[in-house]
Amino acid sequence: MDKIITRPATFADMDTLLRFEQGVITAERPFDPTLKNGYINYYDLAGMIERPDIELLVAELNGELIGSGYARIEEAKIYLKHPKHAYLGFMYVDPAHRGKGVNQKIIIALKNWAAERNINELRLEVYHDNLPAIKAYEKVGFSKLMIEMRLAND
Repeated sequence: MDKIITRPATFADMDTLLRFEQGVITAERPFDPTLKNGYINYYDLAGMIERPDIELLVAELNGELIGSGYARIEEAKIYLKHPKHAYLGFMYVDPAHRGKGVNQKIIIALKNWAAERNINELRLEVYHDNLPAIKAYEKVGFSKLMIEMRLAND
């Protein structure tokens, strides 16, 4: 049986990471009218690979990259119980491999990375109408906390 592994991303993965980034952006465009038109980037992927406070992971199956995600250590607001948390992002699974537990494997690996640094609080953002993503995150233990709202004065 084929085994999905997770590992830290390297510069050799950059072409695939850039493709995954565009996959995230394509998936999120219908939920966010504030995104610029045309080609955009969300992440400094090279910087993320190098930074010690970020763990950028890829999921691999038989030598093929099929998913990604990162955890970034952040200072918490002074009024929260935890001093730091790990912010998760760049959660992407190639459409051909969705429903196989890839996202769960990435999140577990990122959770373990954070725990090794004594960080037990994980946070992420998801568009409120992105029901498949919400379901996937709830499946691994996340719960809804807050909705960010906006008012455009166009």
